[in-house]
This record gives sequence, structure tokens and C-alpha cells, in this order.
Amino acid sequence: MLAAMCGRIVQELPMAALTELFGPLEGLAAVEPRYNVAPTQLVAVVRAEGTARTLARLRWGLIPQGARDPAIGAKLINARAETLSERPAYREPFARRRCVVPASGFYEWRTRGQRKTPLYFHRADRRPLALAALWEPWPGGPAPATFTIVTCPPNALLRQIHDRMPALLHPDGLRAWLDPAADPTRLRELLVPYEGELEQRPVGRAVNDVQNDGPDCVREEIEREVQGELF
Repeated sequence: MLAAMCGRIVQELPMAALTELFGPLEGLAAVEPRYNVAPTQLVAVVRAEGTARTLARLRWGLIPQGARDPAIGAKLINARAETLSERPAYREPFARRRCVVPASGFYEWRTRGQRKTPLYFHRADRRPLALAALWEPWPGGPAPATFTIVTCPPNALLRQIHDRMPALLHPDGLRAWLDPAADPTRLRELLVPYEGELEQRPVGRAVNDVQNDGPDCVREEIEREVQGELF
């Protein structure tokens, strides 16, 4: 079985780039650059609140209302687009509490023999990606809300790496996804393999350790082949 997707992202997001994509944002005045964001951590997320759009830090890993153990959030970091209306944990958030995770890019690991090479995926023009997500209030308390990233089948670029990819929204789909009254049929049409311009590049092993969170994580590392193995 392949590992979860999406499980690691980058948020190096100037506010000017975010407001260009989302329009005016309330809440956070800036997003701290992060290069190795992992599940259970706090992540900058865009939500609709009335007529406004807010930027806030939510915890990655959705904890459903009524959950007996908050640790379940570590298992609910991704939600399959095909079953959002069927899974009890996602049915209500899909209907009423959708959000977007802005990201500079995301990581996935390519396996060749015994070696796993981390790859960084991002837009060719370096503009932010908009990852479809769902959120829930923290059960019974004021702690940060939690969220899960929606995944869909892979596009041509990801197909050789993984059988899933994050559901990436085009700018014209953001309004519908963030609209609490949007038609579910229209929303499902948004959750398809992304056909925009994505690029990938191999990066160093620093990203393998979640304690590493600096620009070295996204620095390109050229693979070289020695006696049939990639190093």
C-alpha cells in the first residue's frame, strides 16, 4: 500500500500572493515561512466567514465531533474526494465547513529499489497552490480547529509516483469551494486531477526529518547514477 498523500507541504507565502489569489484576508497579517509542514502541526488555512475570508492557523488532522480520542486526527490527514458524502467523519464538513490550504508546493517520495527520493512539486510560475480541505471546530473547546486535505486521482505528472494527489483548485473554483451554500454536484466537479502547470524536482534528504524546516528542504539536489543505483 502506498503512503498517505498529501502528507507534507511548504508554505512560503507572501501576503501579496495570497491576496492576489483569495482577495482581502482577515485574521493573520502574515504567514511565517515553513518548508516542511507536517500533520498534527498548525498550518495557515483560508476559510469563509460570512462575506469575509479569514486566514487562521488550524491543526492538520481532522478530529470529528464526538471523537473519543483526539489522537484520531493523526489518521485523518487526508480525505478521499470520491467518498466525502459517505464517510461520517467528512459528510458534515463537506456540506458546511470547507476551507483551502494555500501552499507553495508539496512533497512526495519516489521509490526506486531500496532508495526513496523526495520530490518537490510546485507551480511553474511559483504562484500559490490552493489545496481543497475540510475543517472542524475543536470538540468541546476553544483550541484550534482541525482540518484534512482532500485528495483525488493523480494527474500525468504524479501517476508514476503515487495513486493519489491533493485536490488542487483553480482560481475560478475557489469561490464555489468556499461558498457554504454551493451545490455539492458542482463541488465534486472541482475535485479532479489538476491539469495546470506543475513542475517537480528532487530535493535533499533534509525533508525526511520533520525537525528540519528551512530553505534547504526545497533546494534541488541532482540525482546521479552509480552502478545502477541513484544517489
